[in-house]
Amino acid sequence: MPGSGKTVLLRRMETLGYAVVEEAATDVIALEQARGNAEPWLRPAFIDAIADLQRRRQLTAGDRSGDVVGVQLYDRSPVCTLALCRYQGFAPSPALEAELARIESERIYEKRVLFVRGLGFITRTEARQISFEEALRFETMHEEAYRELGFERVDVPPGTIDERCDLVRGLFAGA
Repeated sequence: MPGSGKTVLLRRMETLGYAVVEEAATDVIALEQARGNAEPWLRPAFIDAIADLQRRRQLTAGDRSGDVVGVQLYDRSPVCTLALCRYQGFAPSPALEAELARIESERIYEKRVLFVRGLGFITRTEARQISFEEALRFETMHEEAYRELGFERVDVPPGTIDERCDLVRGLFAGA
């Protein structure tokens, strides 16, 4: 769910030695807004720009040094981009379909997916122009997309950053 604290949790995990691969949509939005496109998410090309940046970040993630625990955490994936595509009412583009096929055939991601649950409110930003009700619908679409593609959801319930961090670290104990 947008605004659920995923990025804060990932920043904490990063300080503990986990490699984090950044979310792409916010960066695509910021770039497009700097170019004068106030609402880039209204264009189908937005989806391909996100999928392309996610792919480039995933391909270079293995080049990072300092990953002391051997686990990479992703702040969104192409499956999230599929959910966004559906949320926006766009048909998946050939580029997104190809990326989804690539991550499946190359087994890029583990089949367990952390679902960081919402905190009960949403804070709007330049990039996040979504109401709480819309965010709940978007969250449901994520669940459906991940389930459809054979992923297992692991819920990270609302809580303090320490509680959430401990839960996630516990999932990787022995990984």
